[in-house]
Amino acid sequence: MNAGAESVPDELREVGFDQRMGGPLPLQAVFRDEVGREVRLGDFFGDGRPVVISPVYFRCPMLCDLTMSGLAASLKPLELSAGEEFEVIAFSFDPGEGPEDAAAARRRYLPRYDRPGAEDGWHFLTGDAASIAALTGAIGFRYVYDEARDEYAHAAGTVVATADGRIARYFFGTDHPPKDLKLGLIEASERRIGSAVDQLLLYCYHYDPELGRYSAATMSLVRAGGVATLVLLGGFVGIMLRRERRRARRAAGTEPAGEPASPRPPESSEGSSRARGATPADPAAGGPA
Repeated sequence: MNAGAESVPDELREVGFDQRMGGPLPLQAVFRDEVGREVRLGDFFGDGRPVVISPVYFRCPMLCDLTMSGLAASLKPLELSAGEEFEVIAFSFDPGEGPEDAAAARRRYLPRYDRPGAEDGWHFLTGDAASIAALTGAIGFRYVYDEARDEYAHAAGTVVATADGRIARYFFGTDHPPKDLKLGLIEASERRIGSAVDQLLLYCYHYDPELGRYSAATMSLVRAGGVATLVLLGGFVGIMLRRERRRARRAAGTEPAGEPASPRPPESSEGSSRARGATPADPAAGGPA
């Protein structure tokens, strides 16, 4: 259980993402792709390329869209390409979803990756309860169905696996630094297993208008946004203060203390002198030398 679990509400006690480094994946598990073909998980392994696995459900109203969009944004800057150096599998953990949901997700997210050949390297899968349980259990992905809302409470994260079907690295949250993701792919391509990392889990769970509160999990997102706002505000204040100090120094530097003042022209000729076009770079105009 991750740190801070004591602050997680009861609804989310069973939700999590356990790290099972080096654990095997159920390569015999059967799924269906976005056109309804029956495929084995192992069909996407074995050619020497690592595999990125993202557990989502395609009709998710909140976090899954951020997860998929964030993954596309993190992979897009890499010189490595899906379908060439690695494979991507987005699988639904909702057994009620089918190929039509996977096809809709494919149309929605592949353009965000916008890489030639991605259609052959990014796969959207659905499956029955047994296959889903085998895969989610292997990667340590725990989620809970909320019947009242007809939604799933779940965490956000991505797994990188080696070509022989072992878990090599976990990435938690929705946005992953591209250089870290690249390193994870390279290590997995060499069949190296990474180390467990500290978890800062983001959960998908709605605001409850009847209770008038967010779950602690959703509050993680709200707090993250609040921290970002404070950082931006602090940066803005700092910039304004520096500008104000520079203005004060410029004003004080017009006639520096301890130095004689610059000689001024006679009063009668001052107006004509300014009219002749003293520029801000001219000390007589009060600007910086």
